Amino acid sequence: MSCRITELVIDCADPQRLADFWCEVLGYVELGWEGDDLEIGPPATGFGGPQPTLVFSRGTEPKGGKLPLHLDVNPTDRDQDAELERLLAVGARKVDIGQTGAATWHVLADPEGNEFCLLRRRVTAV
Repeated sequence: MSCRITELVIDCADPQRLADFWCEVLGYVELGWEGDDLEIGPPATGFGGPQPTLVFSRGTEPKGGKLPLHLDVNPTDRDQDAELERLLAVGARKVDIGQTGAATWHVLADPEGNEFCLLRRRVTAV
């Protein structure tokens, strides 16, 4: 027997703002609210499919420093440079963590400052 990741829960100040951003990034849709939590996921499968859903949970404590977990994303239908431009246009921003310029990925932040990386390799959309 084993487990698999079905949801990732992200504490945030504004669940709707982050859900809108990540829906645009991942091609997800809003699945619904449960109290102060807003869940998004793949449009055809929602919860329980091969990709985990994201739950944005309203919290009042400010983020302090680097999170111990971050997301990596890969482009599916364009090259890394084109995907970088798209992500910046929908609200991501570049983050300097001391990169030397030799890395094959870009470090970005979502609208609330949560870091994520855009990797180079193109993958097949699920």
